[in-house]
Amino acid sequence: MTRLFKDIDLLPSKEEKEACELAKVSLDQDTGKQRKLYIESYGCQMNYSDSEIVTSVMQDNGFDTTSKPDLADVIFLNTCSIRDNAEQKVWKRLKEFQILKRKNPELTVGILGCMAERLKTKFLEKEKIVDLVAGPDAYRDLPKLINQVDEGSKAVNVFLSREETYADITPVRLNSNGVSAFISIMRGCDNMCSFCVVPYTRGRERSRDVHSILVEANDLFQKGFREVTLLGQNVDSYKWQSEDQKENVNFAQLLELVARVNPMLRVRFSTSHPKDITDDVLYTIKKYDNICNYIHLPAQSGNDRILELMNRTYTRSWYLDRIEAINRIIGADCGISTDIITGFCSETEEEHQDTLSLMEQVRYHFAYMFSYSERPGTPAAKKLIDDVPEEIKKRRLNDIIEVQARTSLSRNQEEIGKVHQVLIEGYSKKSQQQLMGRNTQNTVVVFDKGNYQIGQYVDVMIENCTRGTLLGKVIEN
Repeated sequence: MTRLFKDIDLLPSKEEKEACELAKVSLDQDTGKQRKLYIESYGCQMNYSDSEIVTSVMQDNGFDTTSKPDLADVIFLNTCSIRDNAEQKVWKRLKEFQILKRKNPELTVGILGCMAERLKTKFLEKEKIVDLVAGPDAYRDLPKLINQVDEGSKAVNVFLSREETYADITPVRLNSNGVSAFISIMRGCDNMCSFCVVPYTRGRERSRDVHSILVEANDLFQKGFREVTLLGQNVDSYKWQSEDQKENVNFAQLLELVARVNPMLRVRFSTSHPKDITDDVLYTIKKYDNICNYIHLPAQSGNDRILELMNRTYTRSWYLDRIEAINRIIGADCGISTDIITGFCSETEEEHQDTLSLMEQVRYHFAYMFSYSERPGTPAAKKLIDDVPEEIKKRRLNDIIEVQARTSLSRNQEEIGKVHQVLIEGYSKKSQQQLMGRNTQNTVVVFDKGNYQIGQYVDVMIENCTRGTLLGKVIEN
């Protein structure tokens, strides 16, 4: 799972769509510790990465892990507030855990992440099932909070920090295929997009110590991982300075340092912001073969008035200039994906058509698409009126899905007859006789298993495709 999890999306494969629904602990660890932890993650890659930090903290404080909630002493739901749909899934899941709570009154249930930060004590006041609430910057405090619950009290910590990066905590890789891993390089967000809750649930932007990032990348490679994804709400604004101010590292420099860990270690990153992505980053991608030719560049809308209402701080022409730079510096075959919101406040039919024309012009390889969902507490909720009727939102959403489906299929058809280097990640969902991996553009490729192994690089001749997957056969060099 290496992409943002959205409610409606056009993903490269059925495998990834199913994976994005919910990330559960599949790591069963039994070292004889007295208590067991079960954790579920909803939402974005950052939440998934945070769950690996949480698991590390808990393992260091007397917990093993289980993939079965009915065997757990503590259950954590790491939550997302980006869409109402994501929050509703959590409320539904809590009701299911209430049954376990009745059978085992000693069971501790905790809410972590963005919903915890946004709703704070509402969980404790209205949901008897919840014992503990912890925001994204409070994970070091979890052992103390659990002790409070053990002593008969409810526990909450939603304090947002300006310093916390968890740089010294080694994540426990959950659901790991042993090939790909996330590395969180920064936390929080300073962009105040009017529709987004992230600045309020994750706090201000702060960058992680570059040396700790390189140590983690080296450690992952030594353990057999062959791909890392550098994570941040806006990776292009990464900027770290040493305490003595002798070292200053921006994102382009960090990207190069990670690429130099080992040429056999693939490097990806997410997410870029159109206002911040620089030519230096693009030239760095071009320079290193192991930095994947793939950029997730959210557009959100193709209309300048809507972009201004969203407070995206760029125009359509600026965005297209960045697309032109990607094609010119990296190449026209660089994989580009995007986020699109349709039906934003006061959006007209003509402005919707501007978004469709942007999609047609850029020809995204894939996209994450959804209709606008007002989030309480955001500037849009406070200052704008959510006045586009739901039936129009639904129709416009179908419009953009149709455009992207056609474009994705066309993009993939252009790859038939070409050879792609693929890093094998696992078995195809459809058959244990087939393997799957991704090419540098982040498109899923499926081929016959043969004698090839997970974690191996292979060259695949593309013979056929669907709109989300390339199909081919391995060719021997």
